[in-house]
Amino acid sequence: MFFGYFTKKEWAYVILCTACIVFQVYLDLRIPEYMNDITYAIQTGSGQELVEKDGFGMLICALLSLVSSVCAGFFAARFSASFTRNLRLRMFSRVQDLSSQDISEISAASLITRSTNDPYQLQNFLGRSLQVIVKSPILATWAVLKISGSTWEWTVITIVGVLIIAATIAIVMWSVMKYFKRVQWLKDDVNREVRENLTGSKVIRAYNAEEYRTSKIYDASEALLDNNVRIFTRMAPMGSMSSTVINVMTIAIYWTGAFLITDVSDQDTKFQLFSDMIVFSSYAMQVMTAFMMFTGIIRGFPSAKVAYGRITEIIERKRSVPEGDFDGKTPAEGEIEFRNVTFTYPGRKTPALENVSFKIEKGQTLAVLGSTGSGKSTLIKLILRQYDPDSGEVLVDGRNVKDYTRRALFARLGYVPQTPIIFTGSVEYNVNYGETAPQRDHEDVMRALRIAQAEEFVSRLPEGTETVLSQYGKNVSGGQKQRITIARAICKDPETLLLDDSFSALDFKTDKALRQALKGSMAATTKVIVAQRVGTVMDADMIIVLDEGKVLGKGTHKDLMGSCGMYRDTAIAQMEER
Repeated sequence: MFFGYFTKKEWAYVILCTACIVFQVYLDLRIPEYMNDITYAIQTGSGQELVEKDGFGMLICALLSLVSSVCAGFFAARFSASFTRNLRLRMFSRVQDLSSQDISEISAASLITRSTNDPYQLQNFLGRSLQVIVKSPILATWAVLKISGSTWEWTVITIVGVLIIAATIAIVMWSVMKYFKRVQWLKDDVNREVRENLTGSKVIRAYNAEEYRTSKIYDASEALLDNNVRIFTRMAPMGSMSSTVINVMTIAIYWTGAFLITDVSDQDTKFQLFSDMIVFSSYAMQVMTAFMMFTGIIRGFPSAKVAYGRITEIIERKRSVPEGDFDGKTPAEGEIEFRNVTFTYPGRKTPALENVSFKIEKGQTLAVLGSTGSGKSTLIKLILRQYDPDSGEVLVDGRNVKDYTRRALFARLGYVPQTPIIFTGSVEYNVNYGETAPQRDHEDVMRALRIAQAEEFVSRLPEGTETVLSQYGKNVSGGQKQRITIARAICKDPETLLLDDSFSALDFKTDKALRQALKGSMAATTKVIVAQRVGTVMDADMIIVLDEGKVLGKGTHKDLMGSCGMYRDTAIAQMEER
């Protein structure tokens, strides 16, 4: 599957890199042949011209080898950068398609690490290793072919050296693999602790919990450090063992060669054996160099393998909520219906919603009221199809939400989450947001701000709608953030507006003005309002009262005041508070 992620451009980089490496190996192995001729010529005094000619040939080969090496490095770097970029984009695209259930199972901290550190690890490994992966087998094979017809004693020495290095690599990698697998997960832990410290800094200081939080980061960092130390400790023998084997092998070749030359009486044969020994040692070093290079990349292979596995785990993850294929129009626009819907969150035994049924028509307002944990937000999540119900049906515009493509479903809905989401950018960018933004203009933005009761405070900002909001909207208040996110949903002009406890930070006056503006300016838009305050929902066409996922009452404000004790008690209590 690894090669399946290659694009045509990346295949081109690999082919060009391979071509450069093959040419470089040919040049590197051509140099010992020149050395053989030069050595024999010097010993026999056969001619200065041959020495100068072959010396010049060696120089040309060395220069061309350098150029080939630089070109191979360039193509390898381009390949690694392009490949990891495409993987990161694939992963980001996949994350955007995952459901809330999928995101919660993976965790945000892990997703951040997988999007940043893992591609970085993989890119570094591929950039360094592509040349070695291609060059090592070619160099080793070619060099072995060059020496295969030489004296058997030298060949045996080379084979023994290779086997010792290979055995060392196998033993070391077997002992450290489990630690490499833990590295990325431990980095997730460090990332999570740092993220919680940054986002919760105000609460941490308010509770004087700095020392406790510092100890949590220390423990996570210490676990990562201990794991890395174990890896480096176990891998330390590889370098020293390889160097020792090469040195011993070189001595053994020359020592054996000395005996072989001594046993020969013919002077020309002695000269030839000496030249062969020089050439053989050069080729043997090429073989060992190939293994040494391979040893170097093996050190980074486990981390890269784990990083690649974590990235592809996201890319290849099947969505727990599969997408439908319907993307057309339906006659029942703006209609929302639940038919005996029961839903339980994964890992829980008690249903969050149990046997819930209702139906609202285009332009009507449905209000959902209940205590914390009663299932109000869950109802919104099922409409958005962040989860699928255990039983029953959720219908939007007369069709089961399972039938829709993700784009077709979201195109019908305007959503305001419980926690306001502000993106770094201008007010206008935050309001006129999404795929259909080019279809709207400044007047649409101002209309949305006016309905959301945000026009007045936006006009007082230094640059009006062009004022840049910081990340998470830290330069505006909670109520102002809520009104901007409400304006974003209004500006989209959806068939159905989903407001998940989106009035909680508004004062009663603004709350009332906003509800009246929605009723007057968006009369044709179906509205689903989740709220805690009776005053926010009392004008709705239908009010559903939830308690522990069950419907305690359903009807208008007047109906529920007479038939639902929980609603009546809540209304009376809130009226007394006011």
